[in-house]
Amino acid sequence: MSEESLNPAQSKSNEGWFSFVPSKPIEQLPPLALAYMGDAIHEVAIRQYLLSGKNLRPHHLHRASTSFVSAGAQAKILAHLEPTLTETESNVVRQGRNAKSGTIPKNASVIDYRYATAWECLLGYLYYKGEHARMEQLITEGIRHLEKQS
Repeated sequence: MSEESLNPAQSKSNEGWFSFVPSKPIEQLPPLALAYMGDAIHEVAIRQYLLSGKNLRPHHLHRASTSFVSAGAQAKILAHLEPTLTETESNVVRQGRNAKSGTIPKNASVIDYRYATAWECLLGYLYYKGEHARMEQLITEGIRHLEKQS
């Protein structure tokens, strides 16, 4: 990691929550790198959602979070939201879905895994584009959709 990446003055805009600027323009980041960030964002969103509820026992929180962060759950979210995505968002999703991760999912179908990666890629993209309101809107609608299904 370079010294420049640790300098808050280097931040070009309010793209992320922290001042660490990606090493490449967002459009040039690999889909799996965006998915890497999107995975963390989705996890934080789900944890914050669960902590807004009444049952705060650790075992309950862990079990509940699993039903939201699994590849199957993320695939359901994306399938539900896909018709509402913009053309740019759809392109990001397509790139994320087609990215070859090199790993074989243990607890999910390959299709669910690809769609989950696409969802995470979209979240990473929106995060780095600074489109936090859109990111929150999609995550919230995804949570509502999963809650209705359970």
